[in-house]
Amino acid sequence: MSNRIIIDCDPGIDDAAAMFLALASPELDVVAVTTGYGNGPVEVCTANARRILAAAGRTDIPVYAGAGKPLLRDPNAGWASHIHGDDGLGGLDLPLPPPERGGGKHAALAILDLARESPGNIGVVALGRLTNVALALALEPDAAGALQRIVVMGGAVNVPGNVSPYASANLYEDPEAAAMVYRSGVPIVQVGLDVCNQVTVSPAQLDEIAAAGTPPAGLLSQAAVFLRRSYESRSLMSPGEGVRFNDMPAVGYAISPGLFTTAPARVTIETQSETNRGQTLADWLSPNPNALVCTGVDAPALTALFARRLAQGLSPG
Repeated sequence: MSNRIIIDCDPGIDDAAAMFLALASPELDVVAVTTGYGNGPVEVCTANARRILAAAGRTDIPVYAGAGKPLLRDPNAGWASHIHGDDGLGGLDLPLPPPERGGGKHAALAILDLARESPGNIGVVALGRLTNVALALALEPDAAGALQRIVVMGGAVNVPGNVSPYASANLYEDPEAAAMVYRSGVPIVQVGLDVCNQVTVSPAQLDEIAAAGTPPAGLLSQAAVFLRRSYESRSLMSPGEGVRFNDMPAVGYAISPGLFTTAPARVTIETQSETNRGQTLADWLSPNPNALVCTGVDAPALTALFARRLAQGLSPG
């Protein structure tokens, strides 16, 4: 039986990689996609979610647009165009497909409705800022008991952050939302930079994906060129090293948790200090852990799984 999940995202090239992996994996049943701001304004991210689903032939999956800004703060100026391009997908300028199912319902309400319909049998894979999830839990705190778990792409415990010395982008931009989610009581798996920094898709694996010739393979292969150049220009990766799709390991955990090393901890999110804003502080000795923190990963096995699934094509809906 497939795990039923909602993908909450802000596409984004790495979101596209993660979504294509989820859709290509029989272990997962993607029942909805919810979107927010992050790698671009919410309108751009929502359009990109629709483009990704259309490329995958999965326009049956509803898309629900959500938050356009953090709970208490202004969004970061410039979004993440230096990483993902002005359109969020590496400047591909893809046409917008016809509207899909989902309509005008807010993402937070969609999360609540799906949790109520299937209590304990649906989880969230949160690839972006946690604003939508926090809003859902604020509207109906009892929903925390209905969600199976939240796999959070974010956090940096034993490594530096990627937008500050202390924090990852998703938790830095809306630390108040992250704090609410971590305090909610929903089981949390934190897939942060501690493992994402280890997961590099090699040039040979990118070639394997591109050779598939499918629409998802074509979209991702073209978009990856922009992402690789961004990493190389910032001296975060060497030329020819490959590319990191940081959202992909979160979906990888949902598919195959045995590939990851984890440890329980009481994780708190820093909201008061601007210097340490969004930092994930892990108390490994707490008798009351609230998160399972990923500290290691079998990166070769995960990237091989990713390349194989993308090259073989998507599983039928």
